[in-house]
Amino acid sequence: MVRFRPFPGYRPVLLDGESIEERVSPPYDVISDDELSRLKSRPRNVTRITLGPVDGRYHAAREELDSWIEEGALARDEECFYLYEQSFSDGGQGHVRSGIVGILGTEPYSSGKVIPHEETFPKVKEDRLNLLRDTETHCESIFGISEQLDEKMQERISKQARLLFETVDADGVRHRFSVIDDEETVEGIASAMEGQRVLIADGHHRFEVACSYGQENPGQESKQYVLATLVPSNDPGLVVWPTHRLLRCQDYREEEFVESLRNEFEVIDCPDTDDMDYHLGQGADMGIILRSGEALALFSPEEDDPLLSLDTFIAQERILKGLLGYYEGKVQVSFEARAEAAKDRMKREDHDLAIVFKPPSIEKVWEISRAGKRMPKKSTYFYPKIWSGFVYYRMD
Repeated sequence: MVRFRPFPGYRPVLLDGESIEERVSPPYDVISDDELSRLKSRPRNVTRITLGPVDGRYHAAREELDSWIEEGALARDEECFYLYEQSFSDGGQGHVRSGIVGILGTEPYSSGKVIPHEETFPKVKEDRLNLLRDTETHCESIFGISEQLDEKMQERISKQARLLFETVDADGVRHRFSVIDDEETVEGIASAMEGQRVLIADGHHRFEVACSYGQENPGQESKQYVLATLVPSNDPGLVVWPTHRLLRCQDYREEEFVESLRNEFEVIDCPDTDDMDYHLGQGADMGIILRSGEALALFSPEEDDPLLSLDTFIAQERILKGLLGYYEGKVQVSFEARAEAAKDRMKREDHDLAIVFKPPSIEKVWEISRAGKRMPKKSTYFYPKIWSGFVYYRMD
């Protein structure tokens, strides 16, 4: 169903004693200002292109990217796929997540071939569109989940992949990037993907911008694709974190709020967050950390509709909107992917409460998406992030 194809990637050629660490970066939208300054100080780092606008346009970035090719700092491969492996620890357990990097055909969501899984913020997309217009290059990969990949194909890919780069980032994640250019394996990957659908895990905005760019260039086949890393649903290293909410509220009184919760949910009072975590492990839908230091575990009735039984949807509709006046602009929400970090921020920062969730299962994400529904914004955090700069897709 989807179009997932090999492509002639441009990949780094390390010059003048460079290491691959000097070329790559996390995705553009998770880089702090201090980190960006450090990355852009490196003369051939990908952020100099992806985050290098001048007056909102990327003509200078295009010239710099072209210069890297001219000086031999980027070399063009023949049509191929790539294997991107990330080794990491989560909760004390080691994982390896393996994704295939290729180009994915841009399809309207209505086709049912590429499926979004959560709502997006109505942020301005013009900047990312100008990046494509001016550079004619996809410098960053979206992250998609394919339905499955059989074990024989996975074994063949592992045997045929030839290592290009390896590095360990500041979080201890090991990144291994390999090329797959064996003709039979390349054809097998493309064939295996033909009957599948792809769920967007990360990069909804970039995919939608790529669709718009393709519509602007209807006669150019190369511009109807986006750089994508696809991980099969049966990959043992596919880890999904929840995204917890920290709230500042207007006209908020803790005692009144807790009483209103008791009218909406079955509530268990917890002396501390450790006890709250225990009840989350015993089936509670979500936890609440209060400014006073107390905590609560909430249970809600089961629903047949998978979206209505989703913890982030329940919190959005029944707590933020129903009890706290989110629609009236009375709630300021910030997000945190790590539960321990959310607990720490409740101690250090001026928040009224935090809502803590359990990790969503990939089966639940697929179930909701196949039903044509979207999870609330920031329902999932697929860990680790897909890094940028290992390969570029030039569309000119």
